Amino acid sequence: MGAQIIDGKAFAAKVRGQVADHVARLKESHGITPGLAVVLVGEDPASQVYVRSKGKMTVEVGMNSYEHKLDADTAEADLLALIDQLNKDPAVHGILVQLPLPGHLNEDLVINSIDPAKDVDGFHISNVGLLGTGQKSMVPCTPLGCLMMLRDHHGSLSGLDAVVVGRSNIVGKPMAQLLLGDSCTVTIAHSRTKDLPDVVRRADIVVAAVGRPEMVPGDWIKPGATVIDVGINRIDAPEKGEGKTRLVGDVHYPSAAEVAGAITPVPGGVGPMTIACLLANTLTAASRANDLQEPEGLTA
Repeated sequence: MGAQIIDGKAFAAKVRGQVADHVARLKESHGITPGLAVVLVGEDPASQVYVRSKGKMTVEVGMNSYEHKLDADTAEADLLALIDQLNKDPAVHGILVQLPLPGHLNEDLVINSIDPAKDVDGFHISNVGLLGTGQKSMVPCTPLGCLMMLRDHHGSLSGLDAVVVGRSNIVGKPMAQLLLGDSCTVTIAHSRTKDLPDVVRRADIVVAAVGRPEMVPGDWIKPGATVIDVGINRIDAPEKGEGKTRLVGDVHYPSAAEVAGAITPVPGGVGPMTIACLLANTLTAASRANDLQEPEGLTA
């Protein structure tokens, strides 16, 4: 019997619908329209596609979208000046600087120049600290999306054994903090973990975010476990023709799906949730900025 597929595309559409409903109520009851500003420096093709998608979905849920496209050779001082301007703009509730930045720009400096209350990526050092100490923060979008899907599937996560494979600041570490906040017993594993298969094998929940194609095979998975695959890796696909590629996750899906109780596919799993949670974070930021009740079910 195969695993239940956790359909991230459908779940993300549901989240966007909830956001749109909240935005409509904010406009009607309080005359407030949440605004998201996205800053893109340079012409990275993947970033351009992502920014266009963000702008389109922002407008679709009824928010204001502000896009700032800067040349690749933009001086750091000019980028910081733009961020300062956005920090002071009351119409802007969320600010996202698209990464990666050109090499001459200091990413940490840029991220930490964003007002933490408008940091809808959740990367500012203040938000990292608040999350780590269990206080109200802006939560990184991808881990938030994973948490939403886990809560939806399990109901309560209390007491479950969770293993996060990967220790990045963007996914692994905040994911572990969120699972701790929901009373899981959490292990952060990585490429140097001793007896990694045995560590993963004991988990009720496995979140794979290590960035290695199909690193986690099915025989590492505890029967009935829930597997959240954050990885997005492009590998050669000669069966499709010369030079063709396909997307795979950090989990070997065919073998894991035979063992797991539930699993996210790649593509169509965690990926669509990232933008949906960006919109949810912008809504949360707008609510907090106006001392209004936060949207239920859309925050950690």
